Formats: sequence, C-alpha cells, structure tokens
Amino acid sequence: MVDALVTLIVVLACLGALGVLAAARVVKQYERGVVFRLGRLRSDIRGPGFTMIAPVVDRLQKVNMQIVTMPVPAQEGITRDNVTVRVDAVVYFKVVDAAEALVAVEDYRFAVSQMAQTSLRSIIGKSDLDDLLSNREKLNQGLELMIDSPAVGWGVHIDRVEIKDVSLPETMKRSMARQAEADRERRARVINADAELQASKKLAEAASQMADTPSALQLRLLQTVMAVAAEKNSTLVLPIPVELLRFLEKGQQEIPAAARTEGGAEGGAQAAGPAAAPEREAAPTQPARQAMPTLTEREPEPHTVER
Repeated sequence: MVDALVTLIVVLACLGALGVLAAARVVKQYERGVVFRLGRLRSDIRGPGFTMIAPVVDRLQKVNMQIVTMPVPAQEGITRDNVTVRVDAVVYFKVVDAAEALVAVEDYRFAVSQMAQTSLRSIIGKSDLDDLLSNREKLNQGLELMIDSPAVGWGVHIDRVEIKDVSLPETMKRSMARQAEADRERRARVINADAELQASKKLAEAASQMADTPSALQLRLLQTVMAVAAEKNSTLVLPIPVELLRFLEKGQQEIPAAARTEGGAEGGAQAAGPAAAPEREAAPTQPARQAMPTLTEREPEPHTVER
C-alpha cells in the first residue's frame, strides 16, 4: 500500500514537471510573444522573460522586433526618357505590432519584399535617367512612402529604403562617357577663353600705362633682354627704339626745310642788283683761286730728328 502511494506521488510529480516544462516559455529581449488560445488571439502580448501558458490549450508565437535588412532583387525597367536600366535596392523595416504582423498578413516578410519590388519598378517608370543617377535621395523617400503605406496595416514600419545600384547597357555607358568628355572639354575651353579675356584686358591696361610713360616701356625692354640673356645658347635680336626712329625722321624733315631757306636767301641776294656787284668783283677769279695753295696741297715740312 505504501509502495503504491509512493509510486503515485512520483508519477504525479513527473506529470507535474512535464506540465511545467510544457507550459514554460522564455521570450528573448528583442522578441514579443503572441498567445492564441484555442485559435483565438489573446489580447495580452507576452514581454521578454519567463512566461507560462496553458499546455495543449494555448499556443505561443514569437515575433522578432529587430530591424530587418531585406535586399530587393534587381528590377529591370524603362525610364521615362526610354532608357532600359536595371536597379536593385535594400529595405530596412521592423515590426511595431506583433499581433497585426501575425494576423493581418500571412507572411509579412514576403509581403514587404513583393511590395518593394513593385514600388521599385513603378519608380523606374516615373523617373528619368538623370534622377536615378543623381537624385537618389528623393527617389528613396518616394520608395519609402510607397512601401510604408500598405505596411502600416500589417504592423510593420518601413525605416528606410536605399537604391543600391543602377546598371546601364554598354551602349548607354559609352554614350554617357562621350557626353561627359565633351562637357569637360567645353568647360575647359570656356575657362581658357575667360583667362585669355582677362589677360587681354590686363595687357591693354599695361599698354595704356606704358604709352603714358615711355621710360616704363624701355625698362620693360631691358627686363626682357636680361631675362633672355640669362638663358644659354640664346641669340638676342634688339629692335631699334621707337624714339630713335622718330628722331631720324624729324632730322630728315628738317634738312629739306633748311635747303629751302638757303635757296630763298640766294634769290634775295640776286634781287639786290648793283649793290652786290662790287662784292662779286672783289672775289678772286678762278685762276687766282687755283693759284692759292690749300692746306692739303702744302708740302710737309721736314722734321729733324735729334740724335
């Protein structure tokens, strides 16, 4: 009798231990537990830690509340400017309502993935190629709004969406490379033209200042000569100064004027008439003039050399 009682107690203890083990649950810090009793959702959401449920009657499902990183498969589409591109993205989301994530949708991960793919294709068709390449922040915000609108009803919050890569056909890549090269060449030519314009303005100002002060022009010429002379195996070609040319030209103009002045004086002497005749008579004749010894015709005087 005692043995049977002890056996019964041991059996009950084992059953109780098994029941406790079957009812005991541990919910992690980043999880929430949703309890279904006989298939009906219980309103109490179990937090992290140790919790108990009724065996056989209750069923506990755990939901991860961490941010999930979900890559979106590359989607191929045609942009608004008729360019075929291939775009992939990544979605960051988390569950904010564990009960809705289990009840409102069969598989919230699959639902978010499909919604992200369709939204990405829609964004590709509504955007230009330049927007996909340079205005991604705006497109990311548009994708986030498009995915977050239906995801709110699933107890899911879309944290952010990022476009990872935009793949272009090889022909389009070559065309864009040629366009970029032409644009760089155009900017370089514009910069060179602006530099030449500024340099010409400065040269014009310097020329006007040197024209006012000729000595500055001569000083500049000397500086240039010194700079060229410093180089080895250099040939210097010195131009004639402009002032010297002007001086020679002025002298050539003064010589004919002096000749005309002398011719006018001789004409006045002939008009004097008889008053000038005695002077002409007083002048020696040609033979007498030849008889007069000149300085060059004189014989050199002998020089004595003292010993």
